[in-house]
Amino acid sequence: MYPHERSLVEEMQQKPFAIVGVNSDEDLAKLRPRLAAEKITWRSFWNGPEGTKGPIAAAWHVTGWPTVYVIDHEGVIRHKGHGSPPTAMDRVLRECVAKAEAAQRGK
Repeated sequence: MYPHERSLVEEMQQKPFAIVGVNSDEDLAKLRPRLAAEKITWRSFWNGPEGTKGPIAAAWHVTGWPTVYVIDHEGVIRHKGHGSPPTAMDRVLRECVAKAEAAQRGK
């Protein structure tokens, strides 16, 4: 997903859009250089030493990796999906961004 996420960050840089990642690597010391090597420029949280069983995954009911949530500008989950291809996610994401932009213009 990293290449696709990087392309979304670039495409949406002037739009009301953010990626927040959660990483399930068990070793934080090994994770940090990997994030740099993968050019992860967005906020990425560590799920803890329990890996996929960590507290963030438990709170969000993540059962497979990667799991992607699209949350709109009102905080409503509009899409949840696993892995790729990201076609459905992209469609919902673009709809959410368009609605957020419209809401911004309406202010």
